[in-house]
Amino acid sequence: MPDRVVYLDNHATTRVDPRVVEAMRPYWTEKYGNAASVSHAYGEEAADAVETARAQIAELLNATPRNLIFTSGATEANNLAIKGVIQAVGSSVHLIVNEAEHRAVLDPARKLKRLGCELTVLPVDKYGMVDPQSVAAAIQPNTALVSVMFANNEVGTINPVAEIGEICHERGVLFHCDAAQAVGKLPVDLADLPIDLLSLTAHKMYGPMGVGALYVRGGDKRIPIEPLFDGGGHERRLRSGTLPVPLIVGFGEACKLAAEVMRDESKRVQQLRDRLWGGLSEAVEGVYLNGHPDLRLAGNLNVSFDGVDGDALMMGLRDIAVSSGSACTSADPQPSHVLRAMGVSDELTRASLRFGLGRFTTLEEIEFAVSYVADAIDRLRRL
Repeated sequence: MPDRVVYLDNHATTRVDPRVVEAMRPYWTEKYGNAASVSHAYGEEAADAVETARAQIAELLNATPRNLIFTSGATEANNLAIKGVIQAVGSSVHLIVNEAEHRAVLDPARKLKRLGCELTVLPVDKYGMVDPQSVAAAIQPNTALVSVMFANNEVGTINPVAEIGEICHERGVLFHCDAAQAVGKLPVDLADLPIDLLSLTAHKMYGPMGVGALYVRGGDKRIPIEPLFDGGGHERRLRSGTLPVPLIVGFGEACKLAAEVMRDESKRVQQLRDRLWGGLSEAVEGVYLNGHPDLRLAGNLNVSFDGVDGDALMMGLRDIAVSSGSACTSADPQPSHVLRAMGVSDELTRASLRFGLGRFTTLEEIEFAVSYVADAIDRLRRL
């Protein structure tokens, strides 16, 4: 048994890379200026650091730095994109989302519906994937925005965002994508992808918690966005508030590292993921894979176990850190809305585990997890 709890919950959050910590360190102490205070050297130094980080993030996305708006994370970025566009256009418009989205998209959409916005929530298939043709069929003359996540946070399924974006652009509809789980793990080329607004966050890619960004496509036709709050006009008047310079520096460094290691890292993590699935499949009967078998995040494995009480399962896994769903909804006693949308039974939904492998996961930890989970399942089934 390892001398510490094995961490396999990298979809909830990732350990901050030590190189990111080192990049941030001076901005907590000697380089403590406010990036908006450009009348003196401390402020100029902070402003330069922010713009360097903005350029590092933009390089990973193949985007223009000016089109990135810093936020507190992907949840705020999603709210700014969805509420901002709908409120700027007007409440008598139409919004399209889908059943398997993160609550950071579904909840703002439902609030807008209560305020008068017309809302369509599309179904997903058995893998949790959105059918581009269902998007096409749902678009109406008054549709203002479609929001489809890049990769699902629970089951790892990767959506056909390029095809969905093309459909939206052909119809003159804006396309938003929550890419919190994808950026840093998959190539995301915003010069090529037909995405108008994209949300991302640092803490899913070995950066610090508390900072994210919203990409807003530039060009001749400005995308209308109403700010969530006012006060100072920071970030092109779209997100007022003092910028958290140390966190932004860490965000930039995390993106710089991702650009350097993403390809090789994804291969290694996928090999570990396949070993985990292979080991569980061999050691445990009645185990089912949730999500697409191939079109999925390299580090994601979501499985359900037949004949096991879900609460007892989670209580019995004290030596590994895993999740029974999204970290943001783990306090909700209801079964995963993602698995339910995929047609998974409530019994199997409650007896599901989400493993999130990452940069610091080792083969030794995977081998331990296989035997540890198999023993726990066997013990529960004999009760």
